[in-house]
Amino acid sequence: MLETNKEAFDSFKQIHNGYAIAADPDSLQDKFNAEGEKVMVIIREWEQKLCSQSEKAGFGNYTTSLAEKFQAEVKKEFPMVDHVGLIVKKFTLKKIELK
Repeated sequence: MLETNKEAFDSFKQIHNGYAIAADPDSLQDKFNAEGEKVMVIIREWEQKLCSQSEKAGFGNYTTSLAEKFQAEVKKEFPMVDHVGLIVKKFTLKKIELK
């Protein structure tokens, strides 16, 4: 998966690393989401390929644990991948004037 889509994953890796060490990751969230969505499509596609082959072979009851192991391997490489798609809303308080 990583070798086949090397360009997409290399681009995401740079953004991911910057996002992970950023003091204010909210400022990078839009760029992280845009690149991350491309990578998530690839990850879901490969997970589907892996799990569908297991189901065809008659090992459907192992598919859930196989998918979890696949996601765990993805998280080893990209620990912040769960943050793809987060919507950050700024919280502000209205100032109250006392009379």
